[in-house]
Amino acid sequence: MTILVTGASGNVGRHVVRGLVGAGQRVRAMTHSRGAEALPRGVEAVRADFADPATFGAALEGVERVYLFSGATAAFVDRARSAGVGRFVVHSAIAAGFPDDDDPDDTGLSPLRRHLALKREEHRAVERLAEASGAEWTHVRMGLLAVGALGWAAPIRAGEPVRGPYAGAGEPLVHEADVAEVAVAALLTDDHIGAAHALTGPAKVTQAEQVDAIGRATGRAATYEEIPPDQARKEWYDPANGMDHEVIDWILDLQAASSNGPGVIAPTTTYEQLTGRPPRTFTQWALDHTNDFR
Repeated sequence: MTILVTGASGNVGRHVVRGLVGAGQRVRAMTHSRGAEALPRGVEAVRADFADPATFGAALEGVERVYLFSGATAAFVDRARSAGVGRFVVHSAIAAGFPDDDDPDDTGLSPLRRHLALKREEHRAVERLAEASGAEWTHVRMGLLAVGALGWAAPIRAGEPVRGPYAGAGEPLVHEADVAEVAVAALLTDDHIGAAHALTGPAKVTQAEQVDAIGRATGRAATYEEIPPDQARKEWYDPANGMDHEVIDWILDLQAASSNGPGVIAPTTTYEQLTGRPPRTFTQWALDHTNDFR
């Protein structure tokens, strides 16, 4: 059996590839122009793009199951089915399971509510493609990934404090390896067909706690320096790199919502129910990524 992993060079996709290789599967990794050099030995790399149907043939020939990354198109799913794909495991987000009370086109929503509505529809769109395809499907809906903390690597490497608002803000961040483990099980066994798995870390971990955990893991002094939200708004503004006012507004809303409470995402017990083990902690994530901060 050949399994295609789309988004194979991403934070989760690379772990899916490794997990499948470790299980003795034939793996084809679909990437864009970079990332193929980091694939494990024996993995077939193919350059393909959801937006370019001319690239689908090489990616899908002989494939029976697909790890379907966000951004997948109806044309790709249709071609996959025609090529003989019988199962999709969808790389999704926990927002896909949120109530559909908000219209993402409603500009009167708060920045955070509009962002969550947009994410819900973005990921549900891919889920619906899999559900309507006639193939077996599983949705792996991840919460916020711990890898977001890599954005602090530069100041921590330089021995500088991490500056930001709301030191007490946080969510139950999920280790990418936990997400990949469930995805691999869904690709290889029949135990998850028709399921939508919502995965988070075990508990809320604040921004200050994250920085402290990284410092302990690396043996470096690492501190979180809290600054006012308005100061963060000025320092973060960088529209050339996607940090415009709209993005900054929903990030600040998200942090404010979790600063004095549980946060937008409640911890789930899904991983433990599926594996019999508690999910990896942020402390474990920091230990696994020490080289990224040195």
